[in-house]
Amino acid sequence: MSSALTPVLTKDAFPPAGPYSQAIKAAGQIWVAGQVPADSSGKVVTGPIADQTAQCCKNIKAILEAAGSELGKIVKVNVFLTDMKNFPDMNVEYAKWFTHKPARSCVAVRELPMGVDVEIEVVALQ
Repeated sequence: MSSALTPVLTKDAFPPAGPYSQAIKAAGQIWVAGQVPADSSGKVVTGPIADQTAQCCKNIKAILEAAGSELGKIVKVNVFLTDMKNFPDMNVEYAKWFTHKPARSCVAVRELPMGVDVEIEVVALQ
């Protein structure tokens, strides 16, 4: 691995469920892998989509902090939902975490790992 690529790993977020890093720091940016609604012990958060979205955001916050960044430095967000009926409630919770309104895409997918309903990935500045 090139020294220009630095993996990020924190015990304060859901551990990688496969052969990938929680995030990679490169060229002044932090590329955070998709975060599912599971806590640092691996327990999946169920219930309303707002609760699931909040857990994804908690993981992202912890990873960015471990990388020396913060939520306010996010420039791009990708949200994946298994059902667009959850879009309005996801948006309400999302707005609490991303107050500076970074660029965003939101797409519907057939399914997500671990049977969850939402996954969120971000790119932030260091």
